[in-house]
Amino acid sequence: MTRPVGYLVRFTVILFGYAVASLAASAFLNILFLASLGYTPEQVHPTATASLYFSIPFVALFVAYFALMPASVVILIAEILGRRDWLFYALAGAVVAAVFLGLVDHSDNTAFAVTDPSAIMAVIGGGMVGGFFYWLSAGRWAGSWWQGNPGAEDDGRTG
Repeated sequence: MTRPVGYLVRFTVILFGYAVASLAASAFLNILFLASLGYTPEQVHPTATASLYFSIPFVALFVAYFALMPASVVILIAEILGRRDWLFYALAGAVVAAVFLGLVDHSDNTAFAVTDPSAIMAVIGGGMVGGFFYWLSAGRWAGSWWQGNPGAEDDGRTG
């Protein structure tokens, strides 16, 4: 496989991993929200379950939007350093969520600020879940685009 194709494949895997991480964090936040309202699996009406099919991808759009810049920095660092352990991604997800909370807290729109400690912990927990699911879908192969196979001879020429 030539290097540009390898870069393109890795970039696609990164985007896929980011989408999976956003969906996982959204699902975690949705389930925590339902649990905070007192819903249990035995009590949930079928309409509440069906609404998750809409609300999880919808909230995932917001999660992906707000976490894009801090997550891009973390993904770039992980790719350069070749970090492939799940704990790095879980803690990095918590850092991304904390950066988001810090940016929201210092914005001019104070109505959007998250001040409830349980909501802050839920957002940080969602970041950790998102980081873990990013590792499951893309992070296990971080740095593979430039480290290559140690036994393979690649002089960089194509054809």
